[in-house]
Amino acid sequence: MINLIIVALFFIFVSLTSIPMFLLACLVRVITHPFDRRLVILHQLTCFWASLYSWLMPSWRLTITGRDKIKRDTAYVIVCNHQSLLDILLIFRLFFHFKVVSKSEIFKVPLIGWNMYLNRYIKLIRGDKASIGKMMKDCEDRLDEGSSVFIFPEGTRSLDGVMRPFKLGAFKLAGEKKAPILPVVICGTEKALPKNSIDYHGTHRIIIQICDEIPYSSFENLTAEETAIKVREFMMGQLEELKKGEPRRAM
Repeated sequence: MINLIIVALFFIFVSLTSIPMFLLACLVRVITHPFDRRLVILHQLTCFWASLYSWLMPSWRLTITGRDKIKRDTAYVIVCNHQSLLDILLIFRLFFHFKVVSKSEIFKVPLIGWNMYLNRYIKLIRGDKASIGKMMKDCEDRLDEGSSVFIFPEGTRSLDGVMRPFKLGAFKLAGEKKAPILPVVICGTEKALPKNSIDYHGTHRIIIQICDEIPYSSFENLTAEETAIKVREFMMGQLEELKKGEPRRAM
């Protein structure tokens, strides 16, 4: 019963705070539009908004390592494994500039989804070829403007924590735009909030590891398929070592 009460209180807090935060986001968008075309300030506000909810849950004990590996003036193709709906919330704790690629259903969520439109995050209808094409074009445009693009290349959450095969879009994008790849590995969210669950339970140690960037020169002679395989193998090794507390060197 206590778990259900905590969940109910959590969603009440989300609902009550989303209204003023969205109104503030609208105000920030209007004020900063003339001089902040990449919407960096609005994204930082969104990072704060999302972080409120993970800060509220002390049982989600998050550790972020590797912040120093991020070059703030570089537009990356960021690739991350996907274990839980919680991943999308926690990546905003990174507090650096990116445009996230997310399924279209999230954009339909009142206030939170509307804020994703304000930020010009990138919508994807899974399995729709036209939407995939538009998503790729939007990603190219964001990279051209100097924004990093954040992609979950598995395409959907893992049911068992094992990394699914990577779809090729992120790696085609990096190859075509000659952009460095920044691997990010999340460990522990599959237990904190399993797929198809909104149940709060227990205390969970969660780690987000920002890995060394993979420069374009490391994969310029590889196909997208080869790059995807190599990056996935590296990230799977990193995930296993995070579980042991032993970070791995970049590929």
